Amino acid sequence: MEDLDKLKELGFSQYEVSCYLTLLKNHPINGSQLSKFSGVARSRVYDVLRNLTRKGIVQEIEDSLYVPLPADELLKRLQTQFEGNINVLKEQLNDISKGSSFEYIWTLTGYQSVLDRAIEMIKNASTELYIRIFPKAAKILDPFLHEAVNRGVGIRYIAMGDTSLTFDIQVIHPKSEKLIYTLGGRSLDIIADRKEALVGIFEKGKEDLSPISWTRNHWFVIANRDSLRHDFYHYFLDKTYDRNEELSDHEKQIYQLIKDED
Repeated sequence: MEDLDKLKELGFSQYEVSCYLTLLKNHPINGSQLSKFSGVARSRVYDVLRNLTRKGIVQEIEDSLYVPLPADELLKRLQTQFEGNINVLKEQLNDISKGSSFEYIWTLTGYQSVLDRAIEMIKNASTELYIRIFPKAAKILDPFLHEAVNRGVGIRYIAMGDTSLTFDIQVIHPKSEKLIYTLGGRSLDIIADRKEALVGIFEKGKEDLSPISWTRNHWFVIANRDSLRHDFYHYFLDKTYDRNEELSDHEKQIYQLIKDED
């Protein structure tokens, strides 16, 4: 019989899993039949049945016949139990953590793992996201950023490479291709709600091994957010000073917004 490892992870023994799955397929049956169908020794099967009965997962009906709790009811019970345990654990961990204001800087590796962290940050953002990303990452993250816009999150987006300007507050970095050679790879910077930062460089050819920093350390977050704000100024200076071009009315609005933000 196919084994369900997830049931074992939720606290069921191997014998309990075998007996419960057997009862789902064959019920009502007695202990002797259960032993035969499940492969659990007869000397053990009755102990297992007593344990499952005590847990409310198996019921003895008549003439020593047993029936299982329906699968959908078991799932509901396990979900309720799991969520209850998580809530209790959350309160306990929060109580323990209240005395510390220091936040460590964690190192993440693996390109997709880093992007998964970025997606979670974007999904959880409630007020503001400062973003500086290259097109490869943008293809994955932009749909989530648009969802954030729809729920009222302010996006401040620095695109590293040729791309369409699809966000209201967005500029294209004037030296993105040069930076790939200067940095040795493609950077990724996300600052969420002035509370959380994900920053680093995916080294060319070693994207899955590149260390990317994630933290809620206040000063690290503020410093990197300020760095992205000044990258907007880099764009404005490059256009007005190096290219001798006028800012558009919309760019002037972006400049004023970035300038006025704390």
